[in-house]
Amino acid sequence: MFKDNLIHLRKIKQLTQEDVADKIGVTRQSIAKWESGETVPDLDKCRLLAELFGVSLDDLANFETEEHMGIGVPPKGKHMFGLVTVGDKGQIVIPAKARKMFDISSGDQLVVLGDEGQGLAIIKPEYFLSLADMIEKETKENR
Repeated sequence: MFKDNLIHLRKIKQLTQEDVADKIGVTRQSIAKWESGETVPDLDKCRLLAELFGVSLDDLANFETEEHMGIGVPPKGKHMFGLVTVGDKGQIVIPAKARKMFDISSGDQLVVLGDEGQGLAIIKPEYFLSLADMIEKETKENR
């Protein structure tokens, strides 16, 4: 997990082992040992790596690519909860982990937004309304 995530994130950022080593204050050999699984960094170095790559410490250490359709570690604060199936009447079941994380309960209302180029988004009405208020205020100020 860790070693695979480290390799994946380093390659996505187009960094060499030397680049990563310089940025977190270790030798290139340390990075090579971490990527081979020979050793693992201490917690402070893991934190620096997570910051460097913009991911959570938990995802850096524990993210399983196979469980997420082969997609690598997501940026910090971004989540992929898996696939859902659309029912005959257009209904979907929001995965339990997502419902818990975003405090969504049975009977809650959600706003569905769409962008033909980017897809759908689901948001709680109170967040949507506060966003709309911010946009309206900014628009008035810029007139």
